[in-house]
Amino acid sequence: MPFIHANGIEIYYEESGSGEPVVLVHGSWSDHHNWALVAPELARNHRVVTYDRRGHSQTERPVDVRSRRQDEDDLGALIEQIDCVPAHLVGTSFGGATVLGLASRRPELVRSVSVHEPPLISLVAEDESLAPLVQQTGASLVRVVSQLQKGDVEGGARRFMEEVALGPGGWELLPESLRETAVANAPAFLGEAMDPEGFVIDPEALQELPFALQLTQGTDSPEWLRSIVAELAQIADDATVHTFIGAGHAPHLTSPADFVTVVSDFIAQSARSSVVIGAGV
Repeated sequence: MPFIHANGIEIYYEESGSGEPVVLVHGSWSDHHNWALVAPELARNHRVVTYDRRGHSQTERPVDVRSRRQDEDDLGALIEQIDCVPAHLVGTSFGGATVLGLASRRPELVRSVSVHEPPLISLVAEDESLAPLVQQTGASLVRVVSQLQKGDVEGGARRFMEEVALGPGGWELLPESLRETAVANAPAFLGEAMDPEGFVIDPEALQELPFALQLTQGTDSPEWLRSIVAELAQIADDATVHTFIGAGHAPHLTSPADFVTVVSDFIAQSARSSVVIGAGV
């Protein structure tokens, strides 16, 4: 099985296909299997890399306090060690926040970025019109953390999916394998939730990204997540925004064909733009 050693841990990854490198970064509670419905299709035209983030599934679970900055450094190390520079980065949820964090710090590693509903709640925390939603989400997260700390792992995972990410009934809609993965990877989420910088991004850094940025959202996603996408679109005004009709927080699972089409078209367009820019220098 392929691993790299980086930042004190062993990181599991898989790759398939050939062409321009595309690295897929999963969200909280999950692992590289989350991309099973889209990675093979993307690999028809690209070199596709998936991996388990720090503390998830086959990647090592360090005993020290984890942070999103560590996740960003792990992603950067993976891109460099398997010779994927520059890479098209695709991230969902917390994986999207990780992608944006790395891209803003190390743009030389990045060819383009596509993120789906990164939970960067700091961007809307001061919006009075969203205060009830933000407070409700924060209260749910506090309850999730409390359940996990008390050992009620499945209950915490269920609450997160139904009150924060997917909506009522979302836990039962997940395949059993994904529910089992969520329970197994709950400790990693607990670390993410305790990171004071985990849901924060520097708006000025986003305004200066030197590559194409795609933001996606679902019509059925929680309003607080769609509000974050709207704020990101205002900050990075060159970004393209796509809305998946009838989808929620996980279009790569519920609408995989649409997800592949949207991401593939964006990557192709950004690759052509890079060639044009390069030719003009």
